[in-house]
Amino acid sequence: MNQLLIDIGNTRVKWAVRRRRRLGRMQALPLSGDGSSAFRQVAAAAVRAKVTDILAVSVAGIARERSLRRCFKAAGLPVPQLTTSQAVAAGVRNGYREIWKLGADRWVAAVGAWHEAGRGCAVAVIDVGTATTLDVVSPQGLHRGGLIIPGPALMVDSLLSGTRGIARRAAGGTVKRPQQLARDTATAIHSGALQATAAFIAQSARQLRLEYGESAQVYVTGGGSAALRPLLPAGCQVIPDLVLRGLAVLAYEAP
Repeated sequence: MNQLLIDIGNTRVKWAVRRRRRLGRMQALPLSGDGSSAFRQVAAAAVRAKVTDILAVSVAGIARERSLRRCFKAAGLPVPQLTTSQAVAAGVRNGYREIWKLGADRWVAAVGAWHEAGRGCAVAVIDVGTATTLDVVSPQGLHRGGLIIPGPALMVDSLLSGTRGIARRAAGGTVKRPQQLARDTATAIHSGALQATAAFIAQSARQLRLEYGESAQVYVTGGGSAALRPLLPAGCQVIPDLVLRGLAVLAYEAP
């Protein structure tokens, strides 16, 4: 059975095909409007791959989810099954007081991370996207909860929209590679946002290992993870397709 796994975020759709329980390479497209342009391309890829089952996770809202279903129906494909946060799945217990309030992408990534670490190791998942989220799972599979801060791009946007002087000085500037100390405003904003996120990750890693020891694993994922790679502390692993790996675990463990 060929299965299509889809991760629909706020700005991108990512997908991969699972063949004989092996996950293929992740692909991604930007999203705009109701997402139909990107979804039609994903559907075409699914037709070529001869998928017979489709599992998706989405934080993109009802309009885009409806668009996804329309595009796949038009292509003659099965209706995508949308994953939601659950009380227990694949050995992981949800730690939120109200289960549904934990974003489905965070839940799926937490499941994927715990299995990635071998089902017996504490893990922290930091997903860097529009928002940057942290989720911790204990060695016993208990989701302990998490934190949410603005993602680097949102930090930059908030400064440019909320501070007239900074926005004026950054206008027209060319953003250079991340720097410890920048010498122009545009680079200072972007470098500062990346360093703030990297510091958040480093502190989260320290706290995790203080509580669970050096064997605890820290995984960084999301569209903004690649830009952070040079700034990450030792012991942090970047896994861009962690949500898709989590979907693969859920698909494998489903009754």
